[in-house]
Amino acid sequence: MTSPRRQDILLTANNGSHISGRPFKGSRPYGPLISRLFIGQGGSSRWSWWALVVVVFISGCTVGPDYKRPETAVPPDWGDMTGAGLTSTSEEIVQWWTLFQDETLNSLIERAVGSNKDLKIAGARIREARAQWRMAGAELFPNLEAAGSYSHQRQSENASSGGSGANFPGDQDLYQIGFDASWEVDVFGGVRRGVEAAGAELDAANELRRDVLVSLLSEVAANYLELRASQRRITVLRENIKTQENTLELLQGRFNAGLSGILEVTQAEAQLRNTESRLPAIEASVLMSIYRLGVLIGKEPEALLGELSVERPIPPVPPQVPVGLPSDLLRRRPDVRRAERLLAAQTARIGVATADLFPRFYLTGIAGIKSLESSDLISRDSRFYSIGPSVNWPVFEGGRIRANIEVQNARQEQALLTYENAVLTSLEDVKNAIVAYSKEQATCRALGQAVESTRKATEISSALYAQGLDDFLNVLVSQGALHQVEDQYIQSEQMVSTALVALFKALGGGWETTEKTGSGDGRS
Repeated sequence: MTSPRRQDILLTANNGSHISGRPFKGSRPYGPLISRLFIGQGGSSRWSWWALVVVVFISGCTVGPDYKRPETAVPPDWGDMTGAGLTSTSEEIVQWWTLFQDETLNSLIERAVGSNKDLKIAGARIREARAQWRMAGAELFPNLEAAGSYSHQRQSENASSGGSGANFPGDQDLYQIGFDASWEVDVFGGVRRGVEAAGAELDAANELRRDVLVSLLSEVAANYLELRASQRRITVLRENIKTQENTLELLQGRFNAGLSGILEVTQAEAQLRNTESRLPAIEASVLMSIYRLGVLIGKEPEALLGELSVERPIPPVPPQVPVGLPSDLLRRRPDVRRAERLLAAQTARIGVATADLFPRFYLTGIAGIKSLESSDLISRDSRFYSIGPSVNWPVFEGGRIRANIEVQNARQEQALLTYENAVLTSLEDVKNAIVAYSKEQATCRALGQAVESTRKATEISSALYAQGLDDFLNVLVSQGALHQVEDQYIQSEQMVSTALVALFKALGGGWETTEKTGSGDGRS
C-alpha cells in the first residue's frame, strides 16, 4: 500500500516547480524574480507589490501535499465458496432484500428509507457539511459591506487651540454613505486547501448517511425475519401443547377407568406445563419485533400491530447469493469510503497549516460619499475612496506554526491507519459472514433430518405404548425431543436468513438505491 504519510510539505505550482516549506528561500524559479520585484528596476515600490501579487497568484501555487488515494491490495476472490450457493456476481447486491421475495419486507424497507429518524439525522448532517463547504468557499471571494451613518456633534470652543474658537462652529452634522471591501488574495492556496478539506468532509458526511442506511436495511430485514420465525415457533409450540393436552386427557380417562396409574398422569401434566411455560417469552419476542419495526419506519411502536400480527412463512433464502469480488468491497462499503474521504480532508489540512508559514496578501478599499450638508451628499465633490494592498507575515510565533504542521501530519498518519484498518476489518467482516452463512446452512440441513427422524421415533413409541409394549415415559421423552428439535430447526432457519442479511451488510450493499432519489454526492 502506497502511504502518503511522511510526505514532504511542498508549495506546488502549475508549471511543475516547487518552493520548499521555508518561504521563498532557495526557490529557483521564483527567487530571482522576487528579488527584482523588491529591489526594483526603476519602477515604484507600489507597482513592485502589485507585480508580486499578480505573478505569484497567477502561478497557482498551493502549499501542502496533493492528495493521492492509497493503493490497497486485496485478495482476488473470497476463496472456496462451494456448497454455500455464493456467486461472484454483484448486480443484485444493490437491492439484496428483494432476493427474499417477500412483499411485506419490501414495503417495510421502502417505508424505512423514507421515514427513519436516524437516516434523517444523517441527512441533516450532510446539509450541515454542505453549508460548511460553501462557507469555506466563500473565503475565496471579496467581502463587500455597505454602510451609512449620520452624526450630530458640538465642539467645545474653550478646548480649541485657536483661542476664540471662531473657526469651530458650535454644531455640526455629518452624513456618510459608502462601501467597505476586502479580499485576501489566496496566493499560496491556504484557503483553497481549506475548501478542499471541507469538500472531503462533505463527502465523508454523505458516506456516513450511506453507512446508516446499510445498517438500517439490515436491521429491518433481521427484525422481520425474527418476527416470522417467532410466529412460526408459537404455531408449532401451540400444536405441541394441543397434542400434550390430548395425551393428558386420554391418560386421565385411563386412570379413571383403572387402566393406568397416577404416575403417568402426573408425568404428562408436568410435561404440558413445562411446554406452556415457553410460550410467553416467544410471544414477547413477537411484540418486541413489531415494536422495533414500527420505530424503524419512523412511526410509533404499535403502528404495525395490525399489519404484522398475522403469521407469515419465514422467507426462504435464494439458491444463489451474489457476493461480488473483494475489489468491489472498497468502492461499495460506506465505512471504507468514509475513512478514505477523511484521509483526503486531513491531507488538505496540512496545506492549511503550511500556508501560515507564508505571507498573506490583502486588497482593501473603501468608497462612498460624505458631506456636512444633506443637500450636498450626492454631489460630485462629496465622493471619497481609498484602496491599496497590504501584507501580513508572521515573523515570530515561538514555533507554533511548525508545531501545528506536525500536528496535522500526525493526524494524517492516524487517518491513513484508520483507513487501512477499515479495509482489513471489511475483509474480515465478509469472510466471517460467509463462514457463518455456510455453516448455519449445514446446521439447518442436519436439524431438518433430525426432525424427520425424531418424528418417526415418536410415532413408533406411541404405537408401542398403545399395544402395551412400551413404557409411557418413553412416549413423553420422544414428544419432548420432537418439540425441542422442531424449535431448533425453526431457529436455525431464521439464523440462516439473518446470516445472509449480515453477509449483505458486510458487503455494504443497498445504499445505491437511494442515489437515484437525489441524495447524490452531497455537493449540489
